[in-house]
Amino acid sequence: MSTKVTIIGAGGVGATTAYSLLACDAATEVVLIDVNKDKALGEALDIKQATPFLENSDIYAGDYRDAAGSQFVIITSGIGRKPGQTRLELVQTNIGIIKQISNEIVKVAPNAIYIIVANPVDILTYAFIKYTGLPKNQVFGTGTVLDTIRLRTRLSEIYNVNKQQVHANVLGEHGDTSFVAWSSATIAGVPLADYNDAIASAYNLPNEYTREDVETYVRKSGGKIISRKGCTVYGIGMTSTHIVKSLSGNAETAMTVSSLHEGEYGISDVCLSSLSLVDHTGVRSIITQKLTDEELRKMHASAEALKEVI
Repeated sequence: MSTKVTIIGAGGVGATTAYSLLACDAATEVVLIDVNKDKALGEALDIKQATPFLENSDIYAGDYRDAAGSQFVIITSGIGRKPGQTRLELVQTNIGIIKQISNEIVKVAPNAIYIIVANPVDILTYAFIKYTGLPKNQVFGTGTVLDTIRLRTRLSEIYNVNKQQVHANVLGEHGDTSFVAWSSATIAGVPLADYNDAIASAYNLPNEYTREDVETYVRKSGGKIISRKGCTVYGIGMTSTHIVKSLSGNAETAMTVSSLHEGEYGISDVCLSSLSLVDHTGVRSIITQKLTDEELRKMHASAEALKEVI
């Protein structure tokens, strides 16, 4: 099956996402669009010369007209965070960029699923829905999917288990008010709270840790990467690729994308991350999993922080 993906923004995140999509056989055709046309041309040519080792695929630089027929449009355009900046501090400049993009892209790809990556992702997802008038299922952000894989990476290190056997989610804002839904966290189906008692041998007990330390790791690791190398690209590139592959499959997939809430958890008119079912139509449904009173309070705190910025 052919899958056409348009990526708007050929910076580090956009280019890495393009490469990941092709290398992981998640797309057969990728269009790179950027206001810096030379950058888009250079990235497309560089990636194109890797395609002889990949499955049947193509990538090229183009403009908005070339997005026609895309099943998915990934928007990475915007200024990135500088060391010490929060994602919310990017809002005014990137809102202007997202408004300009929305005016152009939907004309040529009205039926595409739109995946917002640029930060602050929750605010930009909300703005894109409002500017375009597209159905809410058709537009969502990568949200806390990246935070969630950071969480699972850290817990797998602590417990010394395969990352794919760790099931735990980060909810709320993709930012400083995010939180871990500890009440539903499991390892190989065993609730995290019961895992130590379920291990037969003390030799296999995990390293000591506090939940606060883990949550700090999740929230701050992106900033640490930026302070060391200037940007984060690989985690978000694979996150976007995983989302596209999931949307292209035959079954619904549950993941913590940022979508418009309309009453779920008592929250309305804001985009943030809770567990959602996605398929080829976009966001099929938000899963209102049972949260503790404290987790629900944190979800509402995230929603209010985002609404203040909106």
